[in-house]
Amino acid sequence: MLHIRKATGDDAANIVELIRQLADYEREADAVKITIEDVIAHGFGPTPFFECLIAEWEGALAGFALYFFNYSTWEGAPGLYLEDLFVSPEYRGRGIGKSLMIRLAGVARDRGCTRFQWQVLDWNKSAIEFYESIGAFHLKEWYTYRMESDAIGRLARQSADQ
Repeated sequence: MLHIRKATGDDAANIVELIRQLADYEREADAVKITIEDVIAHGFGPTPFFECLIAEWEGALAGFALYFFNYSTWEGAPGLYLEDLFVSPEYRGRGIGKSLMIRLAGVARDRGCTRFQWQVLDWNKSAIEFYESIGAFHLKEWYTYRMESDAIGRLARQSADQ
């Protein structure tokens, strides 16, 4: 049966493995740079940047949900941002993804979050249908912007006094 628990530092290798499986599924296997050391330092160090739930099916690693908190200035309240949700293909269709989302909604509620957000690739129709089936909706008017390492460095080197 299904068991969902909060990840610990001992789960770092499993988290990396699930991230690699997710990257394969999203056709980006070569883009994964994360290491076990990164997971331990950033998730289980003195100032964690993320939290993670692990889903196990009859004791076997089945999936995960990696999330962190943000803050809405308009709401004046925290929000939960789901970075990654993944269920290994051999465990799909057993309600694991929905159970992870239910658990995350509980975390958001318990921590006073007024928003629970995530992104999904436009080609991932099964995920889109799943998310809509549990009450989520697509924010069509918002664009996602990203700045990566080189651009961050260039911008940070500019004088703030300009």
